[in-house]
Amino acid sequence: MQRIIISVTNDIVNDQRVKKVCSTLQNNFEITLIGRKLPNSLTINRPYKVIRMPLVFNKGFLFYAEFNLRLFFKILFLKKDVLLANDLDTLLPNYLISTLLNKKLVYDSHELFTEVPELISRSNIRNFWLRIEKFILPKLKNVYTVNKKIAYFYKSKYSISVGVVRNISPKLGDHRVDNDLLKKIKGNKKMLILQGTGINKDRGAEEAVKMMQYINDCILYIIGSGDVINELKRIIHVNGLEDKVYIKSKMPYKELLEYTKIADLGLSLDKGTNLNYEYSLPNKIFDYLQCQVPILCSNRIVVSDLIEKKDIGLVTNTHDPKKLAAIVTSIFTDKKRYLKWKTNLKKAAETYTWENESKKLIEIFSNLK
Repeated sequence: MQRIIISVTNDIVNDQRVKKVCSTLQNNFEITLIGRKLPNSLTINRPYKVIRMPLVFNKGFLFYAEFNLRLFFKILFLKKDVLLANDLDTLLPNYLISTLLNKKLVYDSHELFTEVPELISRSNIRNFWLRIEKFILPKLKNVYTVNKKIAYFYKSKYSISVGVVRNISPKLGDHRVDNDLLKKIKGNKKMLILQGTGINKDRGAEEAVKMMQYINDCILYIIGSGDVINELKRIIHVNGLEDKVYIKSKMPYKELLEYTKIADLGLSLDKGTNLNYEYSLPNKIFDYLQCQVPILCSNRIVVSDLIEKKDIGLVTNTHDPKKLAAIVTSIFTDKKRYLKWKTNLKKAAETYTWENESKKLIEIFSNLK
């Protein structure tokens, strides 16, 4: 059996895409998954080898420098036949090892890394990553990403072949809700949910909190992590929304889905301030879909196309809190439309599954160059 080393810069626990890829590949590969270990990282138990490296630095340039240097030597001395780099921040050491030892290299681009808002405003750092991207990507033979729009972006820019493996959730076998959790969390109120490990600037979370001032008999749960969490807590406090908006830290995936299943509306409100958000297809969209929760999304190209084609929710052109509140109220008022969305979601949940999508991944790894 061939040996594959898979690398990612996060602590692995909540990276559902990497977990799904590993679960699919473990039938044909002996897997070693490498990430980092944070002081508050949860323990994990996977049916393959996992290495999490504790680092001196946990953010900024020194983190990336330390991680990539350690990753290089870790990969160098491990037995391997194939290398899989997840995102641009793991690509350089994987590329160097693959070139040095003539090993096959696969690149999984989870997003438009150099177009994220955290880099757009920091030109020197962005240019550093762009130089790595421009140096390596034209040389790669095995590349895939999360949707056709991003794939076309890389194809056009670097004249390379790019496959698509969307980050679709596994089929949810049990749609029964936890009645105790339902009674405890929302009772007779409607529940909105905004989930994700990247609840960051320009993702509409601030506006989602502010709109709760104008909605009655409704609560909002924000579950996950990101760089605006402290600002969200401030907005909640300033506006006296403690009994309407609740923030919970990231949690194990199965536990998260129990909250998602009892929600009445899933939110995805990314702003079009950068290409990464404009072309994104967030993981949470497919979690909402599998849990058969109608979706309110902003008019980002890829997400809105899915929502409108499958008629499983509503696309909004506004981020104004009062207007958003009016839209949410209208969603719950129009019961006929809402029930239609629920019916369409049930059908879509049968089609949009990782079990179906993973066939594309298997095909890619069956034909490595």
